[in-house]
Amino acid sequence: MENLIRIGNTDVTSKKIGLGTNKVGGHNLFPNLKDEDGYAVVKEAIESGITTLDTAYMYGLGRSEEIIGDVIQNYDRSKLVIATKAAQDANNDLKNNNDPKFLKNAVDEALKRLKTDYIDIFYIHFPDEQTPKNEAVAALNELKQAGKIKAIGVSNFSLAQIKEANKDGLVDIVEDNYSLLHRDAEKELFPYLRQNNISFVPYFPLASGLLTGKYSAADAKKFSQYTPAQFNQVLAAIDQVRKLAKKYDATVAQVILAWYMKNPDISIVIPGARKPAQVEQNVNALNVDLGNTDYHAIDEAFSDFE
Repeated sequence: MENLIRIGNTDVTSKKIGLGTNKVGGHNLFPNLKDEDGYAVVKEAIESGITTLDTAYMYGLGRSEEIIGDVIQNYDRSKLVIATKAAQDANNDLKNNNDPKFLKNAVDEALKRLKTDYIDIFYIHFPDEQTPKNEAVAALNELKQAGKIKAIGVSNFSLAQIKEANKDGLVDIVEDNYSLLHRDAEKELFPYLRQNNISFVPYFPLASGLLTGKYSAADAKKFSQYTPAQFNQVLAAIDQVRKLAKKYDATVAQVILAWYMKNPDISIVIPGARKPAQVEQNVNALNVDLGNTDYHAIDEAFSDFE
């Protein structure tokens, strides 16, 4: 599983598993986060062999980027893939802004916080309502030509917006909500990305913890987006994964992550972590060499979800 994947048509390469860092410095998103844990999580990830760190301005309004910037000073920058995102305008109530001038400034500000002179993957985090998407991407392409970023990404864009952004064939990667419980991207998005050699990164791959196998029927109220019948259906599918987890001497979460890594439509899976021990658990998913039969069995177990 150590094979590197290439991002779009760029020279950026990554292992199949990275670190999502919304719990690193993301004090505005999660209660009771400690910066010292954030530092320890990033350090553990790099020490464990993870090379791709996925962050965003919105994770702590720059704090996540600052923590990552501090930690990476102690490592070989050329071996790391730093991905970050911006769209929220601090001068306008954090409203989404894709204006070329705003994006160029956002990249410069991110470079300062990350204490680096280039960003491997830069995403427009959310679409705004007014900027033509191909114009926003053209601005990022100028930064790419200048060496400030290496790959151009968009996140949370509809398929129509992705197509508009990719009018000139400049989009390298898309990050969007996808998991075994949220599979609608498979219908139209994945075929378009395959056809245009655009990489894909799912966020919420463990469905806010539901796919870790740590919840039971008594926890249904914590997941109000599901009816009781749907929740029981989720648990039944997870039970099938639990049987496979015993076979592979792995956890449910590790087998799920191994499924994503085997999925040809997924480039990098980026589970998050609040504590260093969770990073170690996630990295061990690399040791699960999921067979084709088991891969299809998991696919089938979750086939009714959209």
